[in-house]
Amino acid sequence: MTSNNMGNVCERCSKGSLITDNESGEIYCGSCGYVVPEKLQESGPEWRSFTQDERGDRARAGAPTSLSMHDMGLATVINSQNKDASGRPLASSMKSTIERLRTWDNRSQVHEPTDRNFRQAFGELNRLKDKLALSDTVVEKAAYIYRKALDKGLVRGRSISALMASALFAACRDTETARNIKDVETASNIKKKDIARCYRLLLKELDLRMPVPDPIHCISRIASQIGIAEKTKRYAIQALKEAQEKEVSAGKDPMGLAAAALYLACVKNGESKTQRDIAVAANVTEVTIRNRYKGLKDSIDI
Repeated sequence: MTSNNMGNVCERCSKGSLITDNESGEIYCGSCGYVVPEKLQESGPEWRSFTQDERGDRARAGAPTSLSMHDMGLATVINSQNKDASGRPLASSMKSTIERLRTWDNRSQVHEPTDRNFRQAFGELNRLKDKLALSDTVVEKAAYIYRKALDKGLVRGRSISALMASALFAACRDTETARNIKDVETASNIKKKDIARCYRLLLKELDLRMPVPDPIHCISRIASQIGIAEKTKRYAIQALKEAQEKEVSAGKDPMGLAAAALYLACVKNGESKTQRDIAVAANVTEVTIRNRYKGLKDSIDI
């Protein structure tokens, strides 16, 4: 806040002096609080998009780079507005030159086969991201795995869509995101056999180490789809924890175990959910739920 040195007084109360707010640019009376309609122009730089440099100071920058873009977001773009830096329309003699530059700028971004490959693969990745409701972390990890596979020459002779789907499944496994191979198969419209084959290839050639999936992470996803109560969900989590302590869950499909634990919790708490309802939400078969249900029921004491 600074006092207005113009010597002006408030035009409403004619007593208070005008004060300027340097942050908002408002001018108001220090006595009655009347705000003058005119605002000061912000003379400082625009900090809406910024990064931090090594010292922690704010630095002006554009959009962040991303591995899920074929050019990592570093390419230049000549927009379609035929205006100069001042906003004035271009001369007719300059419009043809800018149009030619715009065409060559667009062509130069995909002049190599690798760029065309990345465009097709990451277009498929963005489509799968929307269908499976995945986070940016999973997408960046999938793009990183696919880039390494392309550097190793694993894409040659194989389907780009199948390899991209397998890289996405590997990213889900690595980040412990509750998406199984059937979900990826449904979203990508690619056979489970092809995705599994490419997934094994990625594990072998890129030497990936995947963590053991935790079935507890699948509980919330299944419960939210069919509207299971919080009490029942907590009971299922407790049942899975006891099963892990007794090593009953070793070698079992995590989604099937989570579905069976939820069905066991529904039976114990009297919640009317059928095996079919839970099987459809978990994308497993009813036989899997029955088999895992028997094992959980006989082994835990809750």
